[in-house]
Order: sequence, then structure tokens, then C-alpha cells
Amino acid sequence: MASWFPQISYTKVDDDLLEILEPPGVGWFLLLATAIGCVVLGGYAWSIQVREGIGHAGITHPIMWGVYITDFVFWVGIAHSGTLISAVLFLFRAKWRMPIYRIAEAMTVFAVLTAGLFPIIHLGRPWNFYWLLPYPNQRYLWVNFRSPLLWDVFAVSTYLTVSTVFFIIGLIPDIAAARDRATGIRKFLYRITSLGWTGSHKQWRHYVAAYGFFAALATPLVLSVHSVVSWDFAMSNVPGWHTTIFPPYFVAGAIFSGLAMVITITIPMRKAFNLQNYLTIWHYEKMCQLILFTSGIVTYAYATEFFIAWYSNNPFERYQFWFRPFGDFNVAFWGMVFCNCVAPLSLWFKRLRTNIVWLFIVSIIINIGMWLERFNIIFNSLAREFTPDAWGNYNFSWVETAITIGSFGWFFMFILVFIKVFPAMALTEIKEIMVPPRRDPASAHH
Repeated sequence: MASWFPQISYTKVDDDLLEILEPPGVGWFLLLATAIGCVVLGGYAWSIQVREGIGHAGITHPIMWGVYITDFVFWVGIAHSGTLISAVLFLFRAKWRMPIYRIAEAMTVFAVLTAGLFPIIHLGRPWNFYWLLPYPNQRYLWVNFRSPLLWDVFAVSTYLTVSTVFFIIGLIPDIAAARDRATGIRKFLYRITSLGWTGSHKQWRHYVAAYGFFAALATPLVLSVHSVVSWDFAMSNVPGWHTTIFPPYFVAGAIFSGLAMVITITIPMRKAFNLQNYLTIWHYEKMCQLILFTSGIVTYAYATEFFIAWYSNNPFERYQFWFRPFGDFNVAFWGMVFCNCVAPLSLWFKRLRTNIVWLFIVSIIINIGMWLERFNIIFNSLAREFTPDAWGNYNFSWVETAITIGSFGWFFMFILVFIKVFPAMALTEIKEIMVPPRRDPASAHH
């Protein structure tokens, strides 16, 4: 049993967690309006790019992969913690995952939906995106299966499908609990989405088997999806990309950034809905342990890249890794080092990792650092390839900035709507790890 859990009744758990679904206040509407405003800004910027050309994005020779691919890799990385917390930690029976895994699963689905936009936005003619899909057609066109970019299509779509099904299965018992208390249109919605759940022994037996099956199926995706994304770079011969360390390096970085985003989302939720009994300091300490572990892997990968470049005696690799800390984009490199390697070290101190305000600040710092990491990988390598006559720099545009801001609005818009429509915390699984409430002996005779 969970010793950290307060002695409260099962009814109190339902009351506290279903209270999140109550009609929202002014603060929620302001946040939602801000998110929608960001989406409108991004949509307007994209409409200009579609109407007048991809040149508005600042993409130019030699850097043909710009902010959009940086954003794509960033959002795929954010999606990884959901599967880690919900599937991998479920298989290891880590009880501290219970209060946070639902929001992490939602984050996974919405982050993948956000990431999937960027390869389409990156296309000069986005209406032709369906050419990426292998389908019979009268022109006998077929996709290039040797291209890592096509592997992304299969990896990300598979990840989205499995994560969505896994997410929906986990929701069913909690939607049924909300259904039994709801009225009006909400009751109608929950009656449909609970899929006839009654909580019978037979249903629970099949539910537990299905949940375990999907957890086992989703676990390899944690490793495979971001490994495939890393092969977008590693399968080329560009200095700084062509390295075998990329798959584990990308996977660790994805989990690192995803956990930071879980903290960024759950801390305001904890404050707004008085969830201190359910999202305790103990949970945040466990997440800090994983963040410290993955930060160590990422830091080691950074050092290994420099060592490999020096040890290879390859002048192109050596120059690339001189250019990163001392070249035109050195601010991004040192910002990445501070955010991903130095700032997380503060979590070794118990006083800081148990300070909720400091955790929130560090989580934002980490996500800034992980965006800068993808920026460094893409921009620096393409800016300084093999011959000086092909070198160049990148011209940022307001269109890219607006679309990136719009992607954050798109993501948080889904999160805000979700927490007010469906249970954002797992009622049934939290009850499983509670200390069972004691029955009043006096009531046993009645």
C-alpha cells in the first residue's frame, strides 16, 4: 500500500478528482483564449507561407531544414514520457506513476498530433502530403522506402495509433465513474464513451488483460520511434549527424524533455484544483530522479560527440564541433549546455527538488534547452558542411516564430479542453494503491 497516501475514503477521491470537471472559472477561459489566440496567429502565418511561398520561412541554402524540423523533433520527444510513465512504469509496477500517468498519456497523444503538423508545414506544397503514404494509384507512383523520412511516417503513425488506443482504454472505468454523477449532455457523452462499462468482474478481467497487452505493445515504441527520428540525421553523411550514438541519445533526451513537460503541466493543476493530497512532493521527487538520470545520459552524449570528433581525426567532424561552441550560433550551444547539463544538477539538493516553484522553473528551463539541442544539431551541421563555398547562415523569420508559438497554443488548447471534459487523473488506479479505509465496527451490526 502507498504510505504517502492520506487516510481518506474512496468517495472523497471521487469527489476531489471529479471536481476538476466542474464548470471552469475565468482563469481557465483566459488560458484557453490565449491558446486559441496563439493558434490563430500560427494559422495566419502559415496561410501567408502557403500563399506566397516557403521563402517566408527563412529556409535557404544550405540550411534547408529549419525551425519546422526542430519543432517536429521537439514535439515527438515531448510525447515520449507519456508512454514511459503509463506503459513502462506500469510493467515495472511503479506505484508513483498512478496520479500522473493520465495527464502524461494525454500529453503523448496531443504532442504527436502537434508534431505531425510540422512535416506538412515544412512542405512547399502541403496539399501533396499524401504522397508520403504508400497507396495504389493510377500513376504507379511509389514511396521511397529507403528514405528515413518515410520511416518517420510509419513510426509516428504507429505510435499515435497505439498511444491513442492505450489512452482510451485507460479512460473507460473513470468515464463510467463520471457518468454516474453527470447530468444533461455530459451524461449522454459519458454514456457513449464509457462503452457500456458496469464494473462487473468479467469486464475487469478483460480490461486488465487488454491494458497489460497494450502496455507491452507500447513499450518497444518508446525506443523505436525516437530512434527512427534520429535516423533522419544519422543515415546521412553530414558532419555532426553521421554517428551511431544518436538513437540512445535521442531516446534519453526525449524522456528528459517529456518528464519536464509533465512537471510543467501538473504543477499549475495541483495548485488550481487543490490536488496536494494526490500530487505529493514524493511524486515530484521520483520524477526528479528520472530527470537527473536522463540528464546524465544527455550530458555524457554531448561529451562523447566531442570525443568521437577528435578521435576520428576527420577534419570535417573536428571543425563542426569547434564551430558549435565558438561559431556563429554559440549562444544556442552554451544555452543548451546550461539548460540540460547545469540547471538539472540543482535537483541533487533535496531542498530545491522539493520546492515546487523551483521545480516549475527548472522544467521550463529544460524544455528550452531541449529545443536548443535540436536547433544545434540541425542548424550547425547544415551551416558548415564540407566545403566553404557551401557554408551559410540562417535567416529567422516572424512566420516561423508565429507558427512555433501556434504549436504551443495548439498543444495547450487540447490539454485545457481535456482536463475539463474527461477525468485528468486515474480514479480507479489511485484507489488501488490507497490504504483501505477502515470500517466502523459499530456500523457492522446495522
